[in-house]
Amino acid sequence: MGAASSSVNYISLSKAMSKALRHRPERLGITLAPDGSVKLQTLIDALNRRGGWPRELDEADVMHVVEHGTKQRFAVEDGRIRARYGHTVPLPITYERAEPPAILYHGTSPSSVDSILAEGLLPMDRKTVHLSVDIPTAKQVGARHGGRATVLLVDAAQASHDGITFYRGNDQTWLADRIPPQYLSVME
Repeated sequence: MGAASSSVNYISLSKAMSKALRHRPERLGITLAPDGSVKLQTLIDALNRRGGWPRELDEADVMHVVEHGTKQRFAVEDGRIRARYGHTVPLPITYERAEPPAILYHGTSPSSVDSILAEGLLPMDRKTVHLSVDIPTAKQVGARHGGRATVLLVDAAQASHDGITFYRGNDQTWLADRIPPQYLSVME
């Protein structure tokens, strides 16, 4: 395994990995297993075929993104890599159930608040609803398309008690299939 080189733009590599493992694997000519994983070497080979890198990528480059990515999007196990969350691919990807913190947060645009409070949080084009463990992260997520964010408080303890299933995405992100409106309130 070669040493990771600073000549590779790791932000671009992370985006390419996200596209391949979360959204459009067919664009790189790879097929994900039902759990959303692919052999690590298969991904590396596909990324190299795609091209646009200053040199041939190796396992150290991909592992640099896995280990140092601020959002912990990827997991490697037994020579296979997968995205932890954020999938839009039409696969029956399953997540491991977990007991959530008592309170979680969801950042969104102010224009979406009324419909969310009426219908609840729905996954929209993703497999799951994404929730944050703290207000700053929720604000950052909610403002990702520009503008300011409104933060919703999620009563995860009550929702979990009432049968809503939660999954741990990473240290900052929790997932749920949906969150009905009775568990939501707007942070003032």
